[in-house]
Amino acid sequence: MSTRVWLAMAAALIASVIVALIVGPVELSIGDVFGALHGSADPQATAIIRTIRLPRAVMGLLVGAGLSASGVALQATMRNPLAEPYLLGVSGGAAVGAVLVSVAGFLHPAAVQIAAFSGAVLAVALVIAVAHASGARSSSPALVMAGVVIGAFANAAILVVLSGAPATAVRDALWWMMGSLSGATWVGTAWLATVVAVAFATLWFLAREIDVLSLGSDAAAALGVDTDRATRRVFVVAALMAAATVASAGLIGFVGLVVPAIVRALGARSTRSSLIAAAIAGAALLVGADVVARTIRAPAELPLGAVTALVGVPFFLARMRHVA
Repeated sequence: MSTRVWLAMAAALIASVIVALIVGPVELSIGDVFGALHGSADPQATAIIRTIRLPRAVMGLLVGAGLSASGVALQATMRNPLAEPYLLGVSGGAAVGAVLVSVAGFLHPAAVQIAAFSGAVLAVALVIAVAHASGARSSSPALVMAGVVIGAFANAAILVVLSGAPATAVRDALWWMMGSLSGATWVGTAWLATVVAVAFATLWFLAREIDVLSLGSDAAAALGVDTDRATRRVFVVAALMAAATVASAGLIGFVGLVVPAIVRALGARSTRSSLIAAAIAGAALLVGADVVARTIRAPAELPLGAVTALVGVPFFLARMRHVA
């Protein structure tokens, strides 16, 4: 990627954060934003920036970066430009956990987050177990098929649980599943930052193996790589990164599909350059999408997952046509 592209992506990221801090029900100026960050603004502006908009923007950065980096690793490992984190059962497992605690009446954000992450981790374990039981061990097609099966089972479980739930619980569960950054807090953001940082560093460490896996299983085996073990490691790390983002912000689809394709079109080739570029582009995209979600119909807020889907679905169809 050229220096001009890197600078343009960095500028887009900075611009998206600035707009996210300025725009809202209470319009603030750039001076108000910097004053709030330094503690010299009026108390109202300081409270709005420090407790509402800044945690939300940082959460958006982390979710966008995590989903995009996860998508890069999965698409390269599986040699499939249509692969994305939610294809692997992560979203279904997280949704089951969140729905169960919502129906049970535990509506505290931390409880929902813990339950969603636990459900996603369980789904990842089930996907690996199903793929292994099929006799294909950890091959890419087996993991994809297992993810589809676990995801379908999770959706059925959600329907069964919601069919007898109170209307308020159904509404809360559906809103969570549509994705939103409205519940962002500094505690939740710090937890997500830790998971994303560790997972990203692990993918960076595994980048050479991912580059080799992208050549195909036969070529990777000829170069001395244990393809089953390497595929499984990348799958687990990418899935856990996606699971953390789902637990924090709900189901926000297509980011892990769209952004890796964008950075490849912009010239990213190696896994490490693609990871960094996707993290920057994904963060800017999600923060920008969140601004649209909370302002286009203000004071009402659109589900963030719906906004990303409006961009992602046409892109997905175009990619399918191109791949076919």
